[in-house]
Amino acid sequence: MSGLVPGEVAEAGSAAPSAFLEVRDLRVHFPTDDGLVKSVDGLSFQLEKGRTLGIVGESGSGKSVTSLGIMGLHTAGQYGRRKARISGEVWLDGKELLTADPDEVRRLGGRYMAMIFQDPLSALHPYYTIGRQIVEAYRVHHDVDKKTARKRAVEMLDRVGIPQPDKRVDSYPHEFSGGMRQRAMIAMSLVNNPELLIADEPTTALDVTVQAQILDLIRDLQKEFGSAVIVITHDLGVVAELADDILVMYGGRCVERGPAEKVFYEPQHPYTWGLLGSMPRIDRDQTERLIPVKGSPPSLINIPDGCAFNPRCPYADVPDGDRTRTVRPELRPVGERHFSACHMAQEERTRIWTEEIAPKL
Repeated sequence: MSGLVPGEVAEAGSAAPSAFLEVRDLRVHFPTDDGLVKSVDGLSFQLEKGRTLGIVGESGSGKSVTSLGIMGLHTAGQYGRRKARISGEVWLDGKELLTADPDEVRRLGGRYMAMIFQDPLSALHPYYTIGRQIVEAYRVHHDVDKKTARKRAVEMLDRVGIPQPDKRVDSYPHEFSGGMRQRAMIAMSLVNNPELLIADEPTTALDVTVQAQILDLIRDLQKEFGSAVIVITHDLGVVAELADDILVMYGGRCVERGPAEKVFYEPQHPYTWGLLGSMPRIDRDQTERLIPVKGSPPSLINIPDGCAFNPRCPYADVPDGDRTRTVRPELRPVGERHFSACHMAQEERTRIWTEEIAPKL
């Protein structure tokens, strides 16, 4: 069964997990001249093969940093040439990645885990053809000649729906449209049949028709390869389409997580209510304006005390504003595999959602 761990902190050195991917108390901090940027500050979750986890939140919530931490892509040269401080555990199929040899992590990258980046034009090298880049990604992990690797590249381009793949394999990234570049990026990511695929904002800057095609493609390829998939996005429509489970991030931490149907229809955190209220709906008549989440996300250098969401939360004083502003809430179970980090009593949250929030959405 695919589940999300009930605790936020796991003991270091604990036994290898049974889940295919398990992240335990992941922290990714960046020293800067202005202070310590706590991009991810204690994140835990599990994911099984064949399941999709959607990680959602506003820009600056720590979503993409989480994915780069799992992939081992945080290096020196970022944030004033100071290396990221990473702690916690990331287990992939029984292997712990954060303490593993960098060469071992590079070997796993591409072969066992791959990433679809937010901007394929930046991720693809402009000086080399699409085919050459896919060939290189394949030959790094397979002892084959260029002819065999090229055949594999053409096969993958065809599989992701690029027309005339035997000709387009020799095209450069700038000769592809945005949607075609994203398909080529997916082809490169899947060329080695990875068991974990991380898609970081895979539909950003694409028109709605192409977005739907890309989401269908990811879903179909997941079924074909049986991969575990993490979809990182600010668009709840994307996770509604793809995700089995949802993890909501705010200020570098998880504030709610659980099965998709629970998070969408029985959400237990005011921030999740805000995200749902700002999402357009096509399954019902929209009689009122969308309800934006007031204010701005917090600085990851100066995260508010207590609940990080309290400066923007309309229910911060329910029932005890002092506690909300001084004590950080921990994730607590609110249902089967469903967790929320909020000081309000569950009965009060359920009442507010049922009587005040849901009728307006």
